[in-house]
Amino acid sequence: MRTIDELLAGSSAFDGLSGEHLELIAGCGVNRSFAAGAMLMREGERAQTFYVIRHGAVALETYVPQRGPLMIETLHEDELLGWSWMVPPHHSQFDARALGVVRTVAFDGACLRGKCDADPALGYELMKRFAAVLAERLAATRIRLLDVYGHVAGS
Repeated sequence: MRTIDELLAGSSAFDGLSGEHLELIAGCGVNRSFAAGAMLMREGERAQTFYVIRHGAVALETYVPQRGPLMIETLHEDELLGWSWMVPPHHSQFDARALGVVRTVAFDGACLRGKCDADPALGYELMKRFAAVLAERLAATRIRLLDVYGHVAGS
């Protein structure tokens, strides 16, 4: 069985990080599994965790009044889930639902924020990586919203 720092070393999200930084990050992680339909996070709730998906797929959703849940994006193996743990006030911006059995490495955001405060180089590396995730999710949300709301009735 591989250790968490070995799992991280094989993840594209952490590609190029030093062994020391991988070890620091791994110290905040645990393996976690979710059954099909389980919620990994809920929109508006405190964001204390982020995940590296090791197996399975996760739907990012937002609730649209009078329509119900709207799927924004589907995340798969080796993708990062959750960025709100880095940005005050640390509240999730989307729901995240397992589309089948999902295995992850779950990271304690408070633990990692403390390590980033103590090691600004680590904090900068993580901020760059999570800013890229944030930009990607924002673009996906924009495209999905254009699909939903971009056409005018009767045109």
